[in-house]
Amino acid sequence: MPDKAIILVDDEAIILLAIKRELRNHFGDAFLYETALDAARAMEIIEELEAEGVRVVLVITDWLMPGIPGDEFLVRVRRRHPDIRSIMITGQAKEDAVRRAIDDGGAFVVLGKPWNSEELAKAVERCFSAEDPIRSQPGP
Repeated sequence: MPDKAIILVDDEAIILLAIKRELRNHFGDAFLYETALDAARAMEIIEELEAEGVRVVLVITDWLMPGIPGDEFLVRVRRRHPDIRSIMITGQAKEDAVRRAIDDGGAFVVLGKPWNSEELAKAVERCFSAEDPIRSQPGP
């Protein structure tokens, strides 16, 4: 089992499956890929994995979800786990939420929905290769 994990968070299961498949196709078994339908469950998964000795290295989250929106979730993750990198994928986030995800939540990249598979893979690669975050705005 890999010792590094990527957590995917979206309230639409089909989106989670698509992202997971794309990441697995690109990165293979380099990571453990976990999914959560909301931010609260994602935080539980992070804690569970870390208790098992698996290091969560990346969170990819939607913005519009029940309970906690993606920008607030990323702020909470950053406070508790400052080493976890993050990406937000959204089709509906307002400009202030995108700015908060980047400034306060530490999002390296914000991608628009629908995303491009190659663009997502490159964004993940940037998260692990960049000293300083490289950030982009959601597409149209």
